[in-house]
Amino acid sequence: MIPARFAIRETMGLVVMGAALFWSAGEIGWPAAWALIAVTAGWVVSTAIVILRYNPELLAERLGPRKGAKRWDTTIIGVYGLLQLAALIVAGLDRRYGGTAGFPEALQAIALAVCVLGYALTVWATASNAYFSQIVRIQTDRGHQVATGGPYQYVRHPAYTGTILTCLAVPLLLASWRALAIGAAGALLIVLRTILEDRTLMAELAGYPEYARQVCRRLIPGLW
Repeated sequence: MIPARFAIRETMGLVVMGAALFWSAGEIGWPAAWALIAVTAGWVVSTAIVILRYNPELLAERLGPRKGAKRWDTTIIGVYGLLQLAALIVAGLDRRYGGTAGFPEALQAIALAVCVLGYALTVWATASNAYFSQIVRIQTDRGHQVATGGPYQYVRHPAYTGTILTCLAVPLLLASWRALAIGAAGALLIVLRTILEDRTLMAELAGYPEYARQVCRRLIPGLW
């Protein structure tokens, strides 16, 4: 039952993505949009595989009631979702009205690779963290512990690093400078979420301050 609910939710997400892209573009023959949908579908399937293999109870956590969720996080998630949708629609409108003409194809290819990298990093983090919820909450009901393996050896919030990469890469893949501005706003929102979540974990999760002293960087190894 839970896997079916997860599959339905993620499939609907892909449908909404496709609708936003192709409706705003006024066509379905848009290779970059199909590439984005394919890569995103790959991320969804990969996420399901690693959760079912390594942390199957995480499915229920992601689908269940969000008890203990931080209000600021709920707000950030809502705004971030709207920004993602807006970026897709703006990119589609640019496609329809010629705003993507002359965009460097090489840059689109690089953006596709970065998008794949961002998704892969997020999947790696999901496989390495049994408490990888989609909301910020201390999961006392699940015996929440600090994740230290996989990419968490290098930065404290590797999934956010991956998310920021995709925020910036998706508009470039879709050949839209205007959508890139929206993507940049989404990336800044993720940086804010990183700061607030890190403070929460420092204050409320046992063992996290010690871990933070060992892994000093939040998002970028050697920098921040």
